[in-house]
Amino acid sequence: MSTPTGNVLLITLDQWRAECLGALGHPAVRTPNLDRLVAEGTLFTQHFAQAVPCGPSRASLHTGLYAMTHRSVLNGTPLDDRFTNLAREARALGHDPVLFGYTDTSPDPRVLDPGDPRLRSYEGVLPGYRAVLDMPEHAEPWRAWLRGLGYDLPDDVEAHRPVDDTPRSPAAYRAEHSEAAFLTGEVLAYLAEVGDAPWFIHATYLRPHPPYCAPEPYNTLIDPADVPMPHAHPTVEAEMAVSPIIAGALTMDWVRAPEGERAIRELRATYYGMLAEVDAQVGRLLDALRERADWDRTLVVVTSDHGDELGDHHLTQKLGFYDGSYRIPCIVRDPRPEADPGRGVQVGAFTENVDLMPTILEWLGARIPAQCSGRSLLGFVTGGPPTEWRDAVFFEWDFRDPVGRTPERLLGVPFDRSGMAAIRDAHGKYVHFAGLPPLFFDLDEDPHEMVNRADDPAYAARVLEYAQAMVTWRLEHADRTLTGLFVCPMGLVDARAAGPRH
Repeated sequence: MSTPTGNVLLITLDQWRAECLGALGHPAVRTPNLDRLVAEGTLFTQHFAQAVPCGPSRASLHTGLYAMTHRSVLNGTPLDDRFTNLAREARALGHDPVLFGYTDTSPDPRVLDPGDPRLRSYEGVLPGYRAVLDMPEHAEPWRAWLRGLGYDLPDDVEAHRPVDDTPRSPAAYRAEHSEAAFLTGEVLAYLAEVGDAPWFIHATYLRPHPPYCAPEPYNTLIDPADVPMPHAHPTVEAEMAVSPIIAGALTMDWVRAPEGERAIRELRATYYGMLAEVDAQVGRLLDALRERADWDRTLVVVTSDHGDELGDHHLTQKLGFYDGSYRIPCIVRDPRPEADPGRGVQVGAFTENVDLMPTILEWLGARIPAQCSGRSLLGFVTGGPPTEWRDAVFFEWDFRDPVGRTPERLLGVPFDRSGMAAIRDAHGKYVHFAGLPPLFFDLDEDPHEMVNRADDPAYAARVLEYAQAMVTWRLEHADRTLTGLFVCPMGLVDARAAGPRH
């Protein structure tokens, strides 16, 4: 085992849309701290998550695998323990990867006793991480901290609740006592303890995950008149006609956007205020790191697990096939001098969360496991883009419901056909369902994905082209753990390494 020489800070911001950065010229958001990091690093503007919701997406980020391979497709679907992951690989290098927050990893039941309490919650910790602060969605450590500060917070009350039911009502806690503030404080306390020793930190901020509620002054920081309106059909009925899956989703109150321009503007303004509050806490962490002697040995990666529809197509939350749910920010700050050509650069190539495990491992000087479908982004960061880079992204949504069987009841779709896959390039998006009609959007003519062209005879050739490209994509990225190995008289040959391996 080698002795680590560099530090890694991997930050995930939950449910953060890609365009929501001041550095991208957004008319309403205020993210000065992330904007400063963009200037110090490289921003990937066409970066996509591989799945929704949180658990499947994070499984892809940490394993470098598409959901079609790791198959942890729901919040609650176990992640096969045979796969390695970023934390395990970093630990093998001599690091002690620590977690502040959550990874939403459902453990493999085959390696646990049947009565293990970890089988009663999908919010497990990814194997390889040591949880310094284990804070799943109920956030009990933060709640306990709030109670210690004098907040009246019964166990059955949502900590993120507003003080009343008026629009943009503030949260029931002060900004300096937010969940993001608490998590940042815990990370800073850990850094003070480790001193000059190398470290590997994964910090996961829950917000701007709903409920849409921000503490003062962030609840009214953004004027609703300044926010851009979402892209949607004039009526919910017209939206429902796009696909049965959208029609089904729009019958559910928890994902249906509020009606009326004022309500939509207030929701969006609140969301942008939530972004600003998290940005302030990320800035607090980064400012503290800049004062440390090891800042120039620290790789910083910031991304999200998925986006939020935020009123687009009359939807909120994360689901379906629209870009709002999958396109997310990605910032890589490499401290090495060779990364100077990438500082302040915005990369428009298609990148994915499966690329982050290879990126971090390459930076640490490790071999990238054969299982990984992603590729390192460091070439973009150092000014020498990789050759033969992808020209499209691929993502999936599995909407099966093992308990309520909602797809069967609502749509008549069998359990094992309750899934979709999408391939999206600069010009079009093809969405294939196992149990529903396909979709095709001409992004040149229809960038906001309003009109399904899958049944339009004029698009038949293009639909076929994209469908065939999806098949090729899936063949190329099927489980590759052992496919590069070959047993022969030479011994065990590894096609992905330099020369034979015995």
